[in-house]
Amino acid sequence: MTRPALTVIAVVAVLALASSAHAQPAASPRVSVEVEGGPLWLSRNDARIPPDTGTGFSLLDLTGRGPDPFVRVSATFQVAERHGIRLLVAPIQTRGTGVFDRPVFFVDRVFVPDAPVEGLFKFNTYRLTYRYTLHQSDAWRVQVGAALLTRDAKIELRQGDRVARDTDIGFVPLRYFSLTRRLTDRTSLVFDIEGLGARQGRALDGTLRMDVRLSDRWSLGAGYRALEGGADVSSVYSFAWLHYGVMSAGVRF
Repeated sequence: MTRPALTVIAVVAVLALASSAHAQPAASPRVSVEVEGGPLWLSRNDARIPPDTGTGFSLLDLTGRGPDPFVRVSATFQVAERHGIRLLVAPIQTRGTGVFDRPVFFVDRVFVPDAPVEGLFKFNTYRLTYRYTLHQSDAWRVQVGAALLTRDAKIELRQGDRVARDTDIGFVPLRYFSLTRRLTDRTSLVFDIEGLGARQGRALDGTLRMDVRLSDRWSLGAGYRALEGGADVSSVYSFAWLHYGVMSAGVRF
């Protein structure tokens, strides 16, 4: 499924959920929907598949470093005073054409040097996060929790009629931490991170953002996000580092 299609489905889904919740009696949980977008750059995108016999290469030689547009959509359900659930859809896809300076063995094909190679990198993630408010005051809010990330990833190389691809669908548990500093009645500084590391790999997704509350329902935000991680296991070696210029709009119901 393409990134635009995923984005449309995500927006429709979360707005439908929000509208449904808004139609409930006043005692129902509060819902907020946020759309985040902007430019995306990559500073690392390395692969070697299979890890033992494949050739290590950088997808940046094919796709470039960006910028590429991105969109993320999330819906948060405050189910109790201190307990919340967040659903996130975050599609990523970059594509480009370049050349290798040496033969590259990838999956089960050899791609020759000095001839155009089209590269595709896809890393779509879907997350369910539980958030617990550990501390709440006029100036500070601290939240902790855990998340389950579902990844739909693909690396594909194409040179003429020679095509090789590696796909990966899997689940990763993450820890969650958020720190919000209220600066004025309408502005807040937010640090939000989900991540976990192990010998086999890691995943880190964090943002530092300034939020401005326009009204009781609407807010805008701007900041920086980084997504870094990958896997080093028997079947795949792949690590990427992505940088986002974040602009967001949120609405509460």
